[in-house]
Amino acid sequence: MSKPKPRGPQTQHTGVYKIEAIKDAAESLNINITDVVASALASDVEYRIHQVIEVSAEPNALFFLPNDDQEAARFMRHGRRTTMTTSDIEQAFRVLNIEPLYGHTAFNPPTFRKALPFPQVAAAGPVYFVEDEEIDFDRVLREEKITLPKGVSWTAHWLAVEGVQPLIPENPPAIPREPEADATKTETLANGNGPLAQNAAAKRQQQQQQQQQQLVKQVLSRELQLYYSRLTESLLPPSNDYVKRTAAIASLRNDAGLQALLPYLIRWVGEGVVGSLKDGMQSESDGKILEVMMDVVSALLDNHTLFVEPYLHQILPPVLSTLLHSSLPPSHATHLRTTASQTLSRVLTQHSTTYPSLSPRIMKTLLLALISPGKSKGTREGAIRGLVGVGKEAVRKGLVEGGGAKVVESECRNSDDAGPLIDSVMDALRVLQPTSDMVISLDPNNQLDAEVLAQLRELLGDTFAMRVAENAAWARKLLGMSRSDEEL
Repeated sequence: MSKPKPRGPQTQHTGVYKIEAIKDAAESLNINITDVVASALASDVEYRIHQVIEVSAEPNALFFLPNDDQEAARFMRHGRRTTMTTSDIEQAFRVLNIEPLYGHTAFNPPTFRKALPFPQVAAAGPVYFVEDEEIDFDRVLREEKITLPKGVSWTAHWLAVEGVQPLIPENPPAIPREPEADATKTETLANGNGPLAQNAAAKRQQQQQQQQQQLVKQVLSRELQLYYSRLTESLLPPSNDYVKRTAAIASLRNDAGLQALLPYLIRWVGEGVVGSLKDGMQSESDGKILEVMMDVVSALLDNHTLFVEPYLHQILPPVLSTLLHSSLPPSHATHLRTTASQTLSRVLTQHSTTYPSLSPRIMKTLLLALISPGKSKGTREGAIRGLVGVGKEAVRKGLVEGGGAKVVESECRNSDDAGPLIDSVMDALRVLQPTSDMVISLDPNNQLDAEVLAQLRELLGDTFAMRVAENAAWARKLLGMSRSDEEL
């Protein structure tokens, strides 16, 4: 065996961190260490410093090293900076699970000053120290006081108003619409011909349905969606359970908290009425569906917790369509038109003061349906019952002054199925002026009665004049009302 070579003398430590610094730190703790121990500690300290930061061989220059251990350099690189700050060192300490050095910030770097040389210790070299900042209390007192912000508090804001989310910072942003360019491109394709245009139109319709479903899911809670599905199932005619239907109508009439569901219920009623009236001749099932729809509208109007005014323009079309449709099922026609006229009267009674133009517009629609040529008997009957729902003034202008009674009389003169239309005119005249208890007919041989009968024929036509003439007091009341109005 060869003998081990004797070790040569140990070389002097040439690292960045000096041995003298290790000895000074040990002496401050009353610990005496040898040069070998101090050299080993200095090497370890230097390694730990290199683990956090790395200084290149060139003076006053920092370089990024490929070693992943250089944590502070990594934070500096991700911060897109060329100068390392104390915050990078602090973050590196945290990554390496080392307690950071407190009191050093990147926004308030410490100021180092060079101490005066010591003549008695020339070998000590330059000494630097951190200069303490002197605070002038007079200047601090003269400066403007910084007011502290308010503490955390709670406040209330509207998530939705009548089903519409207000655009305020507290609420999430609305769903953005599609860009106009994409919409224009889709319209251009849809207006063309060929399979490409059809695919574009189908895709656009599918996107609209998806957006609508998303909106419904966002606006309605799961409980309201379940309530809506159970309610519609119990109201439609396939469900013949009268108890469930009555309970559903009572729920719509009395329950609170249905405001978010109101636009969907009104839309459901409109779609149901359109689906029942789109064909030429309606069946018994269509009549039952229309009765349910009118009951739903009436129940919504009776519910005082619902704010219906923004949806009147959606409620009136199905009501007027049911009222003025030409061919309703015979067994349901009178009941449907009476219910629709009562619903129309309730709408005008509750909301005519808020919308003054509502009553004149509806009255104009009814007068056109009554007097215009070419209208069916069902449409004219519905117009008369609608005028009854509007009020006495509407009946007077429509039947007496507007000539509506004479138009109806000319159509019913040679018709066999005009019984409901004639009954509706007589009911309207009774609303205009109640009948008298003393039933004494007019005498054509009497001059005064003959004059009254002639005026009745001029205003109402022969058929209705003979029916009114059976009650002389009632006939004079009708003519007296007409005369007084003409004098005014």
